[in-house]
Amino acid sequence: MDLGEIRKLSDGVNQLGARAHNERLILSVIQRHGALPGRDIAGLTGLSAQTVSNILRKLETEGFLQRGTPQRGRVGKPSVPMSIRPDAALSFGLKIGRRSADLVVMNLAGEVLGASQSTYRYPMPDEIFAILEQGIADLSRALSPYQRSRLCGIGIAAPSEIWSWTEVLGAPQDFSVWRDTDVSGAVARISPLPLFTENDGTAATRAEHVFGRGRAFSDYAHFFIGSFIGGGVVLNSTVMVGAQKNAGAFGSLRVPAPGGAEVPLLDAASLYLLEAALAAEGLDTAALWRMPQDWSAFERHIDPWIVTTARALAHAIRSIGSVLDFEAVLIDGAMPAAVRDRVVARTREELARLDTRGMIPPRPEAGSVGANARALGAAIAPIYAQYFFQ
Repeated sequence: MDLGEIRKLSDGVNQLGARAHNERLILSVIQRHGALPGRDIAGLTGLSAQTVSNILRKLETEGFLQRGTPQRGRVGKPSVPMSIRPDAALSFGLKIGRRSADLVVMNLAGEVLGASQSTYRYPMPDEIFAILEQGIADLSRALSPYQRSRLCGIGIAAPSEIWSWTEVLGAPQDFSVWRDTDVSGAVARISPLPLFTENDGTAATRAEHVFGRGRAFSDYAHFFIGSFIGGGVVLNSTVMVGAQKNAGAFGSLRVPAPGGAEVPLLDAASLYLLEAALAAEGLDTAALWRMPQDWSAFERHIDPWIVTTARALAHAIRSIGSVLDFEAVLIDGAMPAAVRDRVVARTREELARLDTRGMIPPRPEAGSVGANARALGAAIAPIYAQYFFQ
């Protein structure tokens, strides 16, 4: 969030919502820039010193901010930097993947206070909600009474139309039960906390934007390679969600396949393809998803998968770079960092071979959040929806 964006947020607010708006604005500025004294916050937001002082006092009383060590300047009273109190709000984040579910509990500072993972052959609603219920109970026990009192919501990140991948996943016919599942109702029976849902690709992008290398760019595309590749779009330092919550659905982009045909990117640059190659030789594919990740036993299969994936990513990057003038394309995924870096390096090589006349293609860069990005993005959703600007 740069100065221009901050000032836009402080304009055009009616009196009724001004105080709540300004509280959220100040929390967002501190979250983005770190501990700040009141005069710096006033300068960044355009709010008066008195308004900032009143709001800081209120947020401190309510437990959202804490005072730092006074800093004495050459003249005047010492300034006191104010920072986010980490345990002011906590949330749960659940990633529902095609092969695993990850649950985290996170505080307002983005610190993961507890996490659990479950793997399965395919996700079915009853199993997923049982994982969520047991996980919330287990992780809550490790929290202090004060932390439990500050829980503010549950975020769930899941693929769009998860029921449509039956054939690729080898799921039973009743996998379509997801289409008619009342997720909100099921979660309400588990916990009274408010529910926030998000596309898993967008959730991963949000995590990269808040905690990862996304902080260095204002406009970029983000690829997250999981069982199926997904992604998101960031414009003007804002994660774009889209009218159908499906912005950055890059898995649907058409890319060339060997033999001259065209296929969706998800059928050329996803981990299910590596999984299928391993399964064909009778290897333990569950090891792909276990944390911490160790893919050393799969090295013979990894390099061919990287070649195919990078070639497809290069074509996809050229396509999206023709539409929006992105600074970069960040590439991350549910894979060891060393494998991700090899994917990025090979993608750069493949992109350099393509005809990009008339455009400056965005440079492929490595993301930094890693396999847990979707769960972290899910946990961010309740916190940002209630306390920060996107």
